[in-house]
Amino acid sequence: MTEQPDANPAQPGSAGDDRLGPRPLDRPAVDPAQSAVFGRPRGVDGAFDKLYTPASNGSQNLSLAPPAPESLAEAFRRPPGSEGVLLERPREATGDAAAAEPPLWTDGKDPWRDPAAGAVLAGPAVPAEDEPKPGKRPAGALLSLPEVLFGRRVQTKALVLLGVVALLVGAVGGLVGWWVADTGSALTGSATISEADAAKERPPGSVADIAKRVSPAVVSLEVFKPGADSGEQGSGVMIDPQGYILTNEHVVTTAVADPTVKVTAIFNDGTRTEAKIVGSDQKSDLAVVKVNVTNPVVLQIGKSSGLQVGDAVIAVGSPLALQNTVTSGIVSALDRPITAGGDNGTPPVTYEAIQTDAAINHGNSGGALVDSTGALVGINSSIRSSSADGGSIGIGFAIPSDYAIKIAKALIKDGKVTHADIGINASSTVTGSATMGAQVKNVAPNGPAAAAGIKEGDVITKIGDRPVRDSAELTVAVRNHDVGEVVPVQLARDGALLVVDVTLGSD
Repeated sequence: MTEQPDANPAQPGSAGDDRLGPRPLDRPAVDPAQSAVFGRPRGVDGAFDKLYTPASNGSQNLSLAPPAPESLAEAFRRPPGSEGVLLERPREATGDAAAAEPPLWTDGKDPWRDPAAGAVLAGPAVPAEDEPKPGKRPAGALLSLPEVLFGRRVQTKALVLLGVVALLVGAVGGLVGWWVADTGSALTGSATISEADAAKERPPGSVADIAKRVSPAVVSLEVFKPGADSGEQGSGVMIDPQGYILTNEHVVTTAVADPTVKVTAIFNDGTRTEAKIVGSDQKSDLAVVKVNVTNPVVLQIGKSSGLQVGDAVIAVGSPLALQNTVTSGIVSALDRPITAGGDNGTPPVTYEAIQTDAAINHGNSGGALVDSTGALVGINSSIRSSSADGGSIGIGFAIPSDYAIKIAKALIKDGKVTHADIGINASSTVTGSATMGAQVKNVAPNGPAAAAGIKEGDVITKIGDRPVRDSAELTVAVRNHDVGEVVPVQLARDGALLVVDVTLGSD
């Protein structure tokens, strides 16, 4: 039995309802721009275009192609009489024998057109027996020697003269060869030597460039007494256009002690002129002399405080009386306290030096130590040597330019220099002792150290901010300060560290 549906179905949501009604149709809004692009044309409601109407002439609005050219129609049309044949049946299906194709080659045709024909070689290309053989050509006239040599006939006299000239040239050549062989040697002769141009790549800042700029400002100084057989020799640096030359005190020490001793300055171009002593300072080993010259080359002053170990430096001077000598090296050490001199009864000199491995020898004293820009950073002063003649072993010392120019200005202004003094005599402590420093041996009465309470036996370990490890370092540390300056001094006494303020006096 088939169950009949209820004639009045219940509305959705009513009681006893067992089915849900269809969901409401969701029609989202359509973008007018997209509808204009993708929508149906105006007047078309369905999927088929109902606007098309066939033409009344039955052509259905079709554009027919033009008729084919006559040549193509003739080439591709059916053969005559076969217009109604759609497909020709093969002769094998109808029982008829296949039509034989005509042969491509026949006996009456050219055999060279037949690829199966054998190759036929003709006889040799020789004249027939009945043909006359060609006879020998008559011999032509032979050329004479003048015609071969000169291309034309030459008179006999000219040939004889030419032979004589050739004999003379040969005889002269033979005589020259005999003379060379007789006077020469088996080991001598001409040689082809390839020569190269001198090196010209000298960029700014090279040693050659610096030497060219610096050498005219470095002079040689000769110190001698009139009538004496020998004298002393050193170097100097032109530091002022007025003719002031900075050098070492030990270079002109005999001229300082004896007014009859003459000092001569020799410039790079060979000019010689007398130099006068302006002032000297034995404790710093510096002196200033002056020459009367016009427009001298002056060396630019650099900052020795800006040097670092490893910087390139160049030493310029007159070692061993060899003027205008240039050597190069590096800064080996800085702030090196050294004690030099003390020869011939003179007191030793203690100063703080720049150590360099640039070759420095006797005669370099007072010369220039310049940096890689050509600026003065030191005055070459001394060397350390292990040989008997005191030659360079790569350990040279120069007075820093900052300190040297300070002394030079004082000498130019006053002719003398005063140094700060602490008023004690000290010696270096023994290596390995409990405290490294400068041990006080005696204290000057009423001196700066005595006024500050420093006693004999105290070990000074620091002056200001600078550590003191020996007596030489104590001397340079004190001289780095000015007269009247108050400096804290650290010292060791009976195993305890003390700091006292010392007002430095003058030497």
